[in-house]
Amino acid sequence: MRTNPIIDGKRIYRDIADLNLIGDLVPVNLMKVFLERQQNMLIGIVVGIVIVAGSIHATGFTKELLRPFRSSVEYKRSECAAAAPELAAGDWINTAPLKLHELRGRVVLIEFWTFGCYNCQNTVPFVKRWDERYREKGLTVIGVHSPEFDEERDVAHLRQAVSSLGIHYPVVTDNDYKTWTAYKVEAWPTVFLLDKQGRIRWMRVGEGDYDQAERMIQTLLAEKV
Repeated sequence: MRTNPIIDGKRIYRDIADLNLIGDLVPVNLMKVFLERQQNMLIGIVVGIVIVAGSIHATGFTKELLRPFRSSVEYKRSECAAAAPELAAGDWINTAPLKLHELRGRVVLIEFWTFGCYNCQNTVPFVKRWDERYREKGLTVIGVHSPEFDEERDVAHLRQAVSSLGIHYPVVTDNDYKTWTAYKVEAWPTVFLLDKQGRIRWMRVGEGDYDQAERMIQTLLAEKV
């Protein structure tokens, strides 16, 4: 049914086959009912958009978008393992600036995160636990903070978040996404594990696989250089 009304003064012309009024002039009160329905529909759409937008902002885009894309990849030592790109310059928290080539001989965990991301907040407790459990055994954890929203670019806000989350491992800002791009990251959070020679040996996109990640940390720590 064609639903484009043509309004002419106090009357409306349109096709309404279900009302058996084709070809007749539709009274003004019918036009009023039609406009009220259109208005209610528009209000419903706007409310729906506001609710969805608020949900996405509160939980981070990754909660809505990552479900189909969560995955883990292990790179065998003699196969696809590639040297990890160096970290781009940024503001460091909890440490002096670090360079990956200076960390050879240690296993390195790099997590791309942002403090407003719901999924990242769920991952932080596991990363903290690994830092506490394996730091003295040869693990270095580095959080690369690549912001999702404008307010997350503020280093003062990041420092406050790091403190409130109880993060004691090194964190570096990546506001221009240079490190994000170098590692070809596409979502928050993404975790990389580097072996003692600085090669990428495991990665995880999204939440989960925490047991597998810890087993991989143990495997890499046990490897001889």
